[in-house]
Amino acid sequence: MTTPNMQSITVLGSTGSIGVSTLDVVARHPDRYRVFALTAHRQVETLLAQIRLHRPRVAVLGCAEDASRLQKLLRTEGLSCDVLSGPEALESVASASEVDTVMAAIVGAAGLKPALAAARAGKRVLLANKEALVMSGELFMEAVRQGGATLLPIDSEHNAIFQALPLNYAGDPSGAGVSRILLTASGGPFRTLERSALAHVTPEQACSHPNWVMGRKISVDSATMMNKGLEVIEAYWLFDAAPELIQVVVHPQSVIHSMVQYVDGSVIAQLGNPDMRTPIAHALAFPERVDSGVAPLDLFSIGKLEFEEPDFERFPCLGLAYRALRSGGTAPAVMNAANEEAVSAFLDRSIDFLRISGLIDAALEQFPATAVSSLDEVLAADASARAFVRKLIAA
Repeated sequence: MTTPNMQSITVLGSTGSIGVSTLDVVARHPDRYRVFALTAHRQVETLLAQIRLHRPRVAVLGCAEDASRLQKLLRTEGLSCDVLSGPEALESVASASEVDTVMAAIVGAAGLKPALAAARAGKRVLLANKEALVMSGELFMEAVRQGGATLLPIDSEHNAIFQALPLNYAGDPSGAGVSRILLTASGGPFRTLERSALAHVTPEQACSHPNWVMGRKISVDSATMMNKGLEVIEAYWLFDAAPELIQVVVHPQSVIHSMVQYVDGSVIAQLGNPDMRTPIAHALAFPERVDSGVAPLDLFSIGKLEFEEPDFERFPCLGLAYRALRSGGTAPAVMNAANEEAVSAFLDRSIDFLRISGLIDAALEQFPATAVSSLDEVLAADASARAFVRKLIAA
């Protein structure tokens, strides 16, 4: 039984880095949070271990074969948990009446529909899935409004901006006295590498982030700075900030997670150790604060903080994201799909690192932006861009 003040939580993507960090925070506060559902794509053994510890009512896997395997393992151990599979099951556990809060942490376009389902059902949505806003920002924000959902950003940068904005911020930067949003970026593992040397970097090098522990896809996005480009688009939708008001600032230490500059000259920053449990705990407990398990920030050991302008020539993906945002309509969905396919090919060693941005550029040229009025149009643009990029890779 849950108490009146206890939140019932679905974690979409529980075996990924965000999902694991979420469950770590949840486990620290058994009096506040109860897990209703956990979902994973193929990580059966990891999901089984999470079920043992958190005892959800429902578990969801990507395919029926893996679900059947999990069911057998649960029976062997005498554990009770309903096991479902497929995209519709994800939407079901995201919108279930028993659920208060949904951590939307499925990476890529696959996380779009369940995140939308949570928003339409009026849930407290903790958004870690960038693609929900990148691919279909207008549709997603409309679903939040119509469903009466509460949207809380989990990306460390957007959570920092959220904390640095006025508590009653209502999507009007000038009305709130905001002159700029300063979105910090670590610069990734290749920040100081010459562009000519980038052609020879390996997936292992690209996935070796200097500050953060992340999944392989998002690590490559950080290395190309596409991750920051996606975050620029997110910030546009989350805070109603025009592209020219969103400035990327390279900050190698990753201690300042982002800043808000005000018209009176004030700059308010949110600082902390680079650990995703901080924004997760903030969003879970908002407007209260709870222990996240993160060590206190030791400013004396840091010593200094550095800031640089981003190099758009070395990292063209960042400029491509601004271009897609300004084009609007289907352009961000095309860009995102092309990037996912290109990153996958790089991780499979089918293309070199520098070709990632070239494939995205080619897709944006091939598919001029058109207006979006439905999710089907977004998904059609996504599918067309993927097919186009796969063809280029195979050529």
